[in-house]
Amino acid sequence: MKPSCGAVISGPATRARHVVVGLAVLLAMVTYIDRACIATLAPDIMRDLHLTKDQMSLVYSAFALAYAAFEIPTAWWADRVGTRRVLTRIVLWWSGFTMATGAAFNFISLVATRFLFGLGEAGAWPSVARTFSRWVPRRDRGTVQGIFFTGAHLAGGVTPMVVLYLTSFMSWRTIFVLFGFLGVAWAVAWHRWFRDDPSEHRAVNAAELETIRAGREPEGEHPKSWEYWRRLLGHRNILPLCLMYFPNSYAFYFCITWLPTYLNEKHGFSAASLGFFAGLPLIMSVLGDLLGGITTDAVASRFGLRLGRAGVGVVAYVMAGSAMLLATVADRPELAAGLIALALAASMFTLGAAWGTCLDIGGSHAGVVSAAMNTSGQISSVLSPLMVTFLLGRFGDWNAPLYVMGGLFLFGAVCWCLIDPRERVFGEGT
Repeated sequence: MKPSCGAVISGPATRARHVVVGLAVLLAMVTYIDRACIATLAPDIMRDLHLTKDQMSLVYSAFALAYAAFEIPTAWWADRVGTRRVLTRIVLWWSGFTMATGAAFNFISLVATRFLFGLGEAGAWPSVARTFSRWVPRRDRGTVQGIFFTGAHLAGGVTPMVVLYLTSFMSWRTIFVLFGFLGVAWAVAWHRWFRDDPSEHRAVNAAELETIRAGREPEGEHPKSWEYWRRLLGHRNILPLCLMYFPNSYAFYFCITWLPTYLNEKHGFSAASLGFFAGLPLIMSVLGDLLGGITTDAVASRFGLRLGRAGVGVVAYVMAGSAMLLATVADRPELAAGLIALALAASMFTLGAAWGTCLDIGGSHAGVVSAAMNTSGQISSVLSPLMVTFLLGRFGDWNAPLYVMGGLFLFGAVCWCLIDPRERVFGEGT
């Protein structure tokens, strides 16, 4: 592909790639605003639609089920036709169903709306990973992934406080409509400005194009039909990569669904403090995201990809599991809430390493590889709220879900030991 006329301009490197990262961060923020608001609005929704806790768990899981089912097909499509069109379609779809959530009138309509919401959002983050594989120099990928998740978790962390403020003068239905318009605005800006490859963008000069392409993996082969899926799913890295990501999403989904209820019923937090402590795990995750991305790139640069990705993941997961288990014996409500927040932050410390590994081993197939990993995460997201209500019914103790999450993190640390980011799924290892 020939560079555009802008790409032949001499002089200092342009910074169009930073705009791409900025747009991706805004996408992450809108995503988490739309996802996280439903947990804070759940009491109002349950009251107006006469829903039980079990029914609300099914509402939460409907989104994750559709997301998991359509994650890989959508990412496969993005790998082939480009992320400009695919992300535009994704964001417009999910924004429409965010608005439609406000029109739900009973349990069935709410489940159907959230299922279609998840179907539309599926593939969003693998598409971002694919975008980064084309626009971000290899040396910066962990850091950029950390910045991306920083935006997501910052938005998710402040969403409970914003939503609680808005409910003082808006209905929950109006809030969903308002948040839906944020995605529409993003989709318009993205489609107008972005191009699938930096060589096609007039804002990219030759110097920046050279910087972006430094260390970029060559375009891999594209096996046809079943051979493609056999190579993908049969590679030694894929199973441990998927199992490793399971506890990350499981704990995160607990925090954006049942954590406010846990804090209220287990520890008796008042409405005044509930918004802060419900958002604390995601707020603390902001620091974990950023430091984790910087750390994985720094360690990889000095000690190699294996320690930079898998080594960082092992240490962080052990910390996450330990903190979650300690939360079950904390004698003060604030300490228990803080330990849960610390556990999630330590888990999110691994995101730069996890998604960086997908780019390392995926190459030009980064979208599908990251989708395979994220599908496992979405399966755990389906199970997480359902397991909470099951464990509560079985044991009658809010500590039971915390024991499960702590054990899953320690299992995930073992899975990290089995991942070698130097071995590419398609093509020779690098």
